Amino acid sequence: MRPRLLHHDRDLAFDGAPASRKRRAPEVPHSARVLAQDLELDTLVAAMARGDPFVGDVCERILLDPLVDPASIRYRQQVLRDCLAHPDVVRQLYALASSSIERARKVSWGFMPRRPEAIVRHSHDVFHTFLASFRLLRRLADEHAEHFAAPGFTAFFATIRRELDDAFLAEVEQHLHELRFEEGVWSSARLGSGNRGSDYVLRRPARPDLSAWARLWRWWRRPSRNGVTTLTYRLHPRDEVGLRALSEVRDRALEGFANVLAQATDHVLGYFHALRAETAFYVGCLNLSERLRELGATTCMPEPRAWQEGARAGAGLFDPCLTLRVGHPVVDNDLAADGAGLVIITGANQGGKTTFLRSVGLAQLMMQSGLFVAARSYRASAATGVFTHFKREEDATMTSGKLDEELARMSLIADALTPGSLLLLNESFAATNEREGSEIARQIVQAVTEAGAQVCFVTHLTDFARDRFERDRRTTRFLRAERQPDGTRTFKLRAGAPERTSHGVDLYLTIFDGDDASAGPAAQDGAATTKAEQTGSTK
Repeated sequence: MRPRLLHHDRDLAFDGAPASRKRRAPEVPHSARVLAQDLELDTLVAAMARGDPFVGDVCERILLDPLVDPASIRYRQQVLRDCLAHPDVVRQLYALASSSIERARKVSWGFMPRRPEAIVRHSHDVFHTFLASFRLLRRLADEHAEHFAAPGFTAFFATIRRELDDAFLAEVEQHLHELRFEEGVWSSARLGSGNRGSDYVLRRPARPDLSAWARLWRWWRRPSRNGVTTLTYRLHPRDEVGLRALSEVRDRALEGFANVLAQATDHVLGYFHALRAETAFYVGCLNLSERLRELGATTCMPEPRAWQEGARAGAGLFDPCLTLRVGHPVVDNDLAADGAGLVIITGANQGGKTTFLRSVGLAQLMMQSGLFVAARSYRASAATGVFTHFKREEDATMTSGKLDEELARMSLIADALTPGSLLLLNESFAATNEREGSEIARQIVQAVTEAGAQVCFVTHLTDFARDRFERDRRTTRFLRAERQPDGTRTFKLRAGAPERTSHGVDLYLTIFDGDDASAGPAAQDGAATTKAEQTGSTK
């Protein structure tokens, strides 16, 4: 029995294994950690966790392990739609799985060594807690199954109702009663080599279904009273050696049964671990949806396409992490890049270019995780890999130059890129002069796009951008950060040819020329134009 709420054909790779078989969760690869850092994924994960570290851990790992098959993404989206329609049921499933694991963890082994008899007793106590969880799970299925339409939930509830039916629950209860061994441990054995016991078989007590009076009558009419002798051996209360020998015989009788029972306990515990992990992701989705809705932000269920289609378009796309940080809706933008292997984003400094690039990366990860997307509408090809190359601060150890470090990181990315990958470049290769940076960018971008990957490039390398605009407008889309005549940034990106300036003088005037800044927008614009002409600045 498996939940199968995240994948229709397999279990979640990250799960909580039973304590007796604890496996460490796989480490997050270095490239995934870099991706999380560049896209500021911690803000998104914190909103999904809402104070629950387990939910945050599961959500982070799923976001950094995106699906590639559009059918698998749609399977998860259908489950999420049901979760959004019935959030209380999903939270109850998560709470049920968590409480079941916690109760099982609290079942004590006591002071007994982990011998077969102790294993049987411990497994009995754990299974007794599971029986209550089974009944609650069955009740949830009976009450809510008909309200869920997603194939994942339909199969999930159908499995519960089929496997945890009344007959099964009654049988489990009966077995738990027998495991108390109120009439002692009944077993049979053969004499083996050296008169040692062998072939131990655990037996049910004779006629356990008889009433107390019937058992008393059978005891009174036992064979020994009819002339048939029975062999009985009674230990003296102070015979410690005999007690140890009897305990060893009991352990041999229970050994095989104890192993089977321990495996069954681990299997059921593993189911609740899997249910907890899979529902934790959807609880995180509910937390994020509720928070964005509180802030007035719009979300949509994206349309995944195969990576071969090269689709990428959206309306009202925004950075959800920025919205979560500032506490109100932020400026959104549109993207129309279907069939384009390269998107070049240029324009004014502090015009929203990096924020838009992050919104593209987050939308990709959220879509491929089965999540909704921060946009009014969005469709994109499922990338075979998502990579970021953002600018870094100068190396504090002085072991390498900034350009050296950039190229080293780019080399690692190039080794991992595959056809269908998405590469997000943010002001890369700007650690040298304009001519050299443009040439490096030109060769790297050409090699990456020819290899079948898609690139979104925020750049101030105007030589590179203008050259690409003049040579290839068919497979390249050009966006430009909007700037008003008075220097005001609208944080809107419009389709348009790359400019030869990034209006860096605006920042200069704001920071250094307080007198000019106080003279009003017109004076600032005039001063900016004059200084730009004097210095020949392109930034």
